[in-house]
Amino acid sequence: MMDHRRSIPRTDVLLTDPRLAEAGRRLGSERVKGVVVAMQQRAREGAISPEEVLPAALAALPASASGLRRVINATGVLLHTNLGRAPLSAAAREAVDRAAGATDIELDLDTGARGRRGRTALATLATAVPEAEAVHVVNNNAAALALAATTFAAGREIVISRGELIEIGDGFRLPDLLVATGARLREVGTTNRTAVRDYAEAIGPDTGMVLKVHPSNYRIEGFTASVPIAELEALCRRHRVPLVGDAGSGLLRPEPLLPDEPDVATWLRQGADLVTTSGDKLLGGPQSGLIFGRAELVEQLRRHPLARALRVDKLTLAALEATVGGPGTPTLDALHADAAGLRRRAGELAARLRDKAVAAEVVDSAGVVGGGGAPGVRLRGAAVALDERLAGVLRRGEPPVLGRVERGRCLLDLRAVPEADDETLLNAVLAVAHHVPD
Repeated sequence: MMDHRRSIPRTDVLLTDPRLAEAGRRLGSERVKGVVVAMQQRAREGAISPEEVLPAALAALPASASGLRRVINATGVLLHTNLGRAPLSAAAREAVDRAAGATDIELDLDTGARGRRGRTALATLATAVPEAEAVHVVNNNAAALALAATTFAAGREIVISRGELIEIGDGFRLPDLLVATGARLREVGTTNRTAVRDYAEAIGPDTGMVLKVHPSNYRIEGFTASVPIAELEALCRRHRVPLVGDAGSGLLRPEPLLPDEPDVATWLRQGADLVTTSGDKLLGGPQSGLIFGRAELVEQLRRHPLARALRVDKLTLAALEATVGGPGTPTLDALHADAAGLRRRAGELAARLRDKAVAAEVVDSAGVVGGGGAPGVRLRGAAVALDERLAGVLRRGEPPVLGRVERGRCLLDLRAVPEADDETLLNAVLAVAHHVPD
């Protein structure tokens, strides 16, 4: 009998197939060749026949040259850190595509001389927050705080309330970041109560700055007290110490649905010298750290040597400018989605699933902001409830669908799912609904 391995098509022959040749131009020839070689090896091992090598290679090709996969966020968490937080608006995605080639990122086209990096993005941010004299952008909010601490308090003290020494995701602790800059922490007050006199007694010749941090991802209730920016402003002004506020959840101005969430404009009006926040949270833009405030202090940050290491690239600046100056964002749409509209959409999806013999029902669901924003706020909405066992199958599907398991059911919360994706979500469920594991 002839060895079946002699029938396995050669690599060079396979790569002449027009479909593989086109994939090579899109994905890279080495990547495509690697897939072909892997399928040939499967044929040698007898897992597939020689005739199946080409179709198997075509099926195994990745959708893009990047390993990141688009997923449908049906968790009910608007800003899911594991899913990349804020999805970019259509305007921001278009801006990123436009900026991907050569741009005038640091060039004045009128004079031919070097220009201010990201000047149009900075101007758009300044227009959005006229309370700020100047704006600077770094790669995330932690970087903004690190730059401020290094500039104003390296070798000196940062006065901060004990109730604001927070830990966020993946074990990241704010005090560790601040100490890593060479600053010393002067903790004041207690976990649940801090008074203005605590700050007054701590500020001295070694004080580099006073830091006010909005806890953002937790709440302390009951016998509590904290000092607002307005009271700290008078104290810091008297001692000529910079007052820096971390309003990290990304609001530039007040949001009626989130009245307890601080915003940049309000804190600046109340007297903060600098306010930092995140670009990829409630603002709805790319990952970035935004710094607003007094011109001379922002200029000190911009001129610090560390600023070079923390700067953002042209794609981030383009997306940020389009987010702030363009139309509404998916994050804003999701936040303001009304419960009645979500229930209508859930009802239509559930009915169409039942028509295909898939058990589905509409249930009330409470979404959350996520990303360390608006702790305790529940966003009333609706979800499609499926068999709990579908959660893992949907997650491994194409496209992956991320729901949440609650009370023995897999819930697909629609708040963070754009209505335009309902048909895609329906098809994703139908593709796996009858493959429920035992």
